[in-house]
Amino acid sequence: MKKVILSVACAALLVSCGNKKSEYDAYYTQDYKDSVATAAQERPVTTQTKVGADAAINDMTDSGAVAAAEPKKNEYELGMTLISKSDCTACHNNERKVVGPAYVDVAEKYEFNDKNVDYLAQKIIKGGAGVWGEIPMPPHADLSQSDAKEMARYVLSLKK
Repeated sequence: MKKVILSVACAALLVSCGNKKSEYDAYYTQDYKDSVATAAQERPVTTQTKVGADAAINDMTDSGAVAAAEPKKNEYELGMTLISKSDCTACHNNERKVVGPAYVDVAEKYEFNDKNVDYLAQKIIKGGAGVWGEIPMPPHADLSQSDAKEMARYVLSLKK
């Protein structure tokens, strides 16, 4: 009799939990189209030019010294700045779990692609719970979609 009750209870548990998708899985199974044109419009276009001997001569100062080239800025510096100016650091840290997950743990969990950048930006704006534990992340509805995407790109760039 105990075996029958246990079997029925296990079957009921499997049926009730079997079709439930995580929030992340639900996002990935929805009809989503990656658009190269949309991504290209949102990201600034950067060009690099060769600096040859002629360009170096034109850059010489009056004293004859060649002007020092400006260091290349981190591609994700804007996202890092947006995070540092927001309330994110109250719950998150780059290397260790505070209230929410460490940014490096998020980067390890999600592949760096446009789909995950969109997903994480949406999570930043709308908030959520259940992916990293029971403590909910509050929504940041005052952030623009582009700022949230920059923040997500920065976090995903921290993958080791």
